[in-house]
Amino acid sequence: GRKDEALVLKRETYTGFVTLLGVSHERTILTGLNLSNSLVELGDCDDAKTLTRDQLLPAARNTLGADHDLTLKINMNLAFALQANPESTREDLRLNFESRYAADATRFDSNTGNDLLEAERIMQHTVQRRRRVFGPAHPN
Repeated sequence: GRKDEALVLKRETYTGFVTLLGVSHERTILTGLNLSNSLVELGDCDDAKTLTRDQLLPAARNTLGADHDLTLKINMNLAFALQANPESTREDLRLNFESRYAADATRFDSNTGNDLLEAERIMQHTVQRRRRVFGPAHPN
């Protein structure tokens, strides 16, 4: 379809919400996640990583908490952006993991595995967290 046109609208919507509601408002965070998803889908993984890591995750953690459904979705989106980016490095994945899970006192050994395996571990951690928070019967 017209994904490039939709991306322009999503950028404008996110910028408008930041201006009107602030970066930490739940509606702004959700709109940012939609934008980030579109960026990943269109192959702009660097912009998706930057938006997610620098704006969405900090706002979601501070406003909603680490175990909120939206925060967990943002975590997964960042893992997808890292996995989809052909230029991603172990350092990108390690920094992503440490910034998200420092409270869990868990670290990746950045000398083992490749980017896809490490991205998979990030996703597995998020799925485990979702199961702990929402229970195994939760549909997502």
